[in-house]
Amino acid sequence: MKAKHQRLILALVALAAIVGAGLLAASALKDEAAYFYAPADVKTKGVEPGKAIRLGGMVVKGSLKRARDGVTIRFDVTDGKATVPATFSGIAPDLFKEGSGVVAEGAFDGRGTFVATNLLAKHDERYMPRELEGMQYDEATREMKVER
Repeated sequence: MKAKHQRLILALVALAAIVGAGLLAASALKDEAAYFYAPADVKTKGVEPGKAIRLGGMVVKGSLKRARDGVTIRFDVTDGKATVPATFSGIAPDLFKEGSGVVAEGAFDGRGTFVATNLLAKHDERYMPRELEGMQYDEATREMKVER
C-alpha cells in the first residue's frame, strides 16, 4: 500500500510540474507575441501606442519619401479600406517598393504613426533571384538546368 501511495504522489508532482511549465511558457509567449493588424483594423479597433504589432498591407504609390539622413523612409500602408502612415530607419529590403506588399514589425507612436523596426517585403510566386535567372528545376532529374 505504501508503494502505491508513493506512485500517486509522484504522478501528482509530475502533473503539477507539467502544468506549471505550460503556464510559464504561455506567459512568456504572451509577452513576446506581435499581433497582425491591417490598416482598417487599426482605424476601427485602435492600437495602444508602444504595443508591438505587425502591420500588413500595400505600400501606397507616391507615398515613399526618403529623409535627408539617407536612412529614414516614410511611407503609407493601405489595405484598400484605410491608410496608415509609417516610418522606418535602416536598410530596407530590395523588394520593398511602392505598390508592393509589406509586413512591418514595430509599434505606433503617440501621433498615430507606425514606427517600424523591421520590414518584410512580399513577392509573388514568379519571383526569381538574379543569381538563378535562366535556370529551371527539372522535377524528373531533381536538378537545376540552364534554359537556352
